[in-house]
Formats: sequence, structure tokens, C-alpha cells
Amino acid sequence: MNLRNITILLSLLLFSRPLLAADITFTASASRTKVAVGEVFEVTFAVNGNLQRFGPPAFEGFQVVGGPNQSSSMTSINGATTVSMSLGYDLVGINEGVYTIPGAVAVVDGKQYRSNAIKITVVKGSPAGQNSSRGGPATADVSNSDASFDISKRLFIRAVSDKKSVFQGEQLAVTYKLYTSIDIVDNALDKLPDFNGFWSQEIKINTQNVNWTTEIFNGARYNVAVLKKVILFPERFGKLALDPLAMTFVVRQQVPSNDPMEQFFGGAVKDVKYKIKSLPISINVRQLPEAGKPAGFQGAVGNFAVASSVDKNTLKANEALNYKIKVSGTGNFKLLKTPELTLATDLEKYDPKIDDKLIESLDGVSGSREYTYLLIPRHGGNYKLAPFKFSYFNPVSRKYVVLNTEPHDLVVAKGDPTANVTAFAKGAEKDGPELDKDIRNIKTDSSALSIPSDGFFGSLAFFFLIIAGPISFLAALAYRTWYRNYNKDAVAVKNRKASRIAARHMANAQKQLAAGDKKVFYEAVYKGLYGYLADKLNISAADLSKEIIVEALRNRSVDLAIISEVEETIDLCEMARYAPMSGVSQPEVLEKAKRIIKDIENAQT
Repeated sequence: MNLRNITILLSLLLFSRPLLAADITFTASASRTKVAVGEVFEVTFAVNGNLQRFGPPAFEGFQVVGGPNQSSSMTSINGATTVSMSLGYDLVGINEGVYTIPGAVAVVDGKQYRSNAIKITVVKGSPAGQNSSRGGPATADVSNSDASFDISKRLFIRAVSDKKSVFQGEQLAVTYKLYTSIDIVDNALDKLPDFNGFWSQEIKINTQNVNWTTEIFNGARYNVAVLKKVILFPERFGKLALDPLAMTFVVRQQVPSNDPMEQFFGGAVKDVKYKIKSLPISINVRQLPEAGKPAGFQGAVGNFAVASSVDKNTLKANEALNYKIKVSGTGNFKLLKTPELTLATDLEKYDPKIDDKLIESLDGVSGSREYTYLLIPRHGGNYKLAPFKFSYFNPVSRKYVVLNTEPHDLVVAKGDPTANVTAFAKGAEKDGPELDKDIRNIKTDSSALSIPSDGFFGSLAFFFLIIAGPISFLAALAYRTWYRNYNKDAVAVKNRKASRIAARHMANAQKQLAAGDKKVFYEAVYKGLYGYLADKLNISAADLSKEIIVEALRNRSVDLAIISEVEETIDLCEMARYAPMSGVSQPEVLEKAKRIIKDIENAQT
């Protein structure tokens, strides 16, 4: 090689890097420039260099419903390596008009670049409607002609009622079920259903973890979870509607990618926020028939039995007894009215104590309700407690049923004329056995009464207890005021709880490590680290990405070494979740994640 060729080669080597740097391009593009109101489209920002920092534009006039969705690629031609990266946002036009999305800002190799602006025309239109032919999928607030329609088939809420036509007061059970065949990243409850016109009783689901089952619905297989179970009793007749249960989900979708590395690790994904609600249910409530309605009917509907008892049949005047009426069976117990008793004028009656022993399930409310009346005969003689008449409507036979309890005879002897008459204020009744042990007579001999010269009254302890009450009240009031102020900032509360929530994920990771389940181990570390950073940095699940996290940490002046460890750990966990890893120490990964959380906590204090 002669001297001239050597000079040319050295010149190429020296000036090739600046020439490559000069070829950096940063562009913005849209999947479509004319969209309908409510239609989802994607805006993509692409750069052919090592992106160090990215500042998205203000999407005025649009709602961001997904992203940023990141993808990257690396090509090598004749020894020259080129890195390309793109960031995509899913947007929805809110109102008609022509809008301009300004350029984004990117820092590549220490230099700042700005992309081109994009003009978008939003025309009159509406998002894809509810897929009513399925009988179960719910509507979404945003839709894409293809993608959103697919989501509506893969994620929806069904309200399932065991009856569509009932009598007034007849029980029915409603179950709200979530159907999904797509990955769910996050969820939030928007609105519980209204039960106007119904008395409702929720059936508690006795488990903290969601119990997923598999179900075939309309020929497709879904993972199904029960969200809510409730028993309803219509309180009026007519067409009554059960309003929908509404929720917001963040779902993870696979997106096409030509990048061989992404294809190797399972393909590219993006997170999309999606609102759904169950279809409203119309219940036909029939009026109870007037034909055959017995006198004194008080609205009991179901299948019941009734019995009565007294704790004594022989007693003295002014002595108390307990008279019990027990209603058992299945039906609208909570709507039963207090029985009205017809008694002799010499039998004094007090309001009853009510004791419920009920079991609530989707089969209905069953068990018993017992009314205990305190009765006091004021004069001697023979009394008869007439049979108590109880009537109800049976919705199965569609007939009224009248039941009568057995009568009770009472023999009341003449009471002691020197004894004081015992009476109770309304609401202060006592059972008969307890009444027999109560104070019966008031002493009239004052010679036995005396005032002690010393004792508790007037002592130091006496005055201490007097002032302890107000002081305790003021202390409790001050604590309540402090507690409300301390927890009124939701962002600050999430920030404080972030490390505790992450600790639970790390404990689960430790457990999976001991069990040898590597995939679940990396999943727990990934969720713990991502969840901690989302709460600590106040980033929503839909906007959470590695780039946003790094940018937020830099804005908080976190040490660059810690930021670098965060990036490495997240990348490692993401790779391990989709492909087997070798040569990596899981205990070191766990300790590294714990150390990152500890270092960030220390840096923020």
C-alpha cells in the first residue's frame, strides 16, 4: 500500500464518525392524518441514533390513550452499525377541527434535535358501538377500527341474573363477571351499579386473591373472575333497570414488529387504557295479585314457617314473661315488618327484641328471625294469648299462605300488694329472668342511710377522672386533624407506601427463588420494581415505561449510577420473562433490586 492510499484510509477513519453524526434524522409521522372523533390513531417519533433523552410534544386537542410504545433496532452493514429507535403514542381526537401536533425534542449523542410538526384533521364521527350481538361485551370509550374491536371481544363484563321476571318482594341473584383473554396490567373501579327500586344485600367473596376459572362463552374460551355477587328484592313493581358496573383497565397488546430481537423475545407490546361497562339488565317486576290476599298481609314473599312460645305459663301479677314468635324459611326477611299483637288490656307489652340467624348466598336469604316480647300482667286472672296469624305469598305456587301459631294460656296469681310495680321505659326492656333478679323494692327506712366521711368522692382520683375525659377528647380531635392532613395528599400517601408494597413483591420473589420457579421470580422482581417506581415517581400505569422512569429519576437528581442499575435490572427482568437466561445469579438480581429501592429511598430523604 503506497503513501497516498494510507493517507486516504486515515482520513476516512478520522472523519467517518462526524459524517455519521451529521446524518442523524429525527422525524414524526402519523398512521393517518384524517380521523373521526373518538377514533384511535398512532403518532410515531423515529430517530436513527442513540437516543439519550426525549421530550414529547403537547398533544393539545387529543387524549393520550396508550404509549409511549418503544421499539428499537440495530443493523450492521460492512462493519458500520446503525441504531434506530421509535416511540409511539395512541391518540384520540376529542372535538372536530384541524390541529397541529408540534415537534418533539430528542437528545442524541449530546446534541438536541427537533422533529417535524404534524397536521391532523378531526372530522365528525363516533367510536365503534357496543357489540350487542354477543350479549356480553361492553362498550369502550375509545376504539380503533381493528384493534379496539378486538379488545371488546377479548375483555368485557357480564351481569348475569338468575331471573328476569319476578314478583314484588321476590328474591333474585345477580353476578357480575369479568371475561378476558388478554393480559391485564392495571384496573380501577369507575362506578358501582345502582339498585334503585331494590333492597340489596351483597354476598361477600371470602378471598383476597382473584379466583380465576375457565369458561366457554359464545364458542370462545375466557379466563373468568367474579367481581360482585348481590341478592336483590324489588320494592315496587314495573320495569326496573340495573345500571352497569363500569371499570377502567390497562391492557397489554402485541404489536407487529420487524425487529429480529423483539421477535426472539416474544414481539413488541404496548399498554392501552380501555374503559368497559356491563350491559344494563331490565327486570320485569310483577305486582302481587289482589285475588286471595289475606287481611293483615304485610309483604312477606318466599316460603316460611312460624312458631310461638312462652317461657312460663304460671306467674304472679307484675311479674314478667317472654313471648317469642319465630319466623323461619327462605325469603325477604330483611323486609319483614314487626308483628302486630292483639292482647288483653291488662297485659302490658314492650317493643320486641329482634334476633336474626340468616344465611345469605346466591340461592337467597334463609334462616330465621325471632321476635321476643316482654309481657307483664298487671292483675291476677286467666289470660289467653291468641294464635298469631302470619301470611305470605309463595312465588312458586303463586298463592297466598296463612299460618297460625298455637295459643298460650296464662295463669296469673294475685301479686304482693306491698311490692312496687315494675315498669320500663320504651326501649329499656329486660328479659323475664333478668327482671326477677332486678331491684324490686325501695328501702324506706332512712336510719340505715349514711354519708361516708371519706372515700372516692372528692379524692384526687375523682378529680383526675373528671378532667381526663375532656383532655382525651381534645387529644383525639388533634390526632384526627393531624391524620387527615397527613393523608389528604394521595400522591404523598402512595410515595410513603411505595417501599412497603415493593417489599411484599420482593418477599414473593424470595419465595419463588426458594421454590426454583425462575419465570415467576423475575415476574415478581419486575412488578415490585416497576410498582415501586410508579408510586414513588407518581407515574400512572398507562404512561409507565423505562424511558419515563429514567427521565423522572434524572429530574429528581438521583445518582447516575443508581439510574444505570435501574435500567440494567429492568432490562434483565424483561428479557428473563420471555426467554430462558443462563449465567445470571438470581440471588444477585434480587439483592440488586432491593439495593436500588433502598438507595432511591435514601436519596429522596
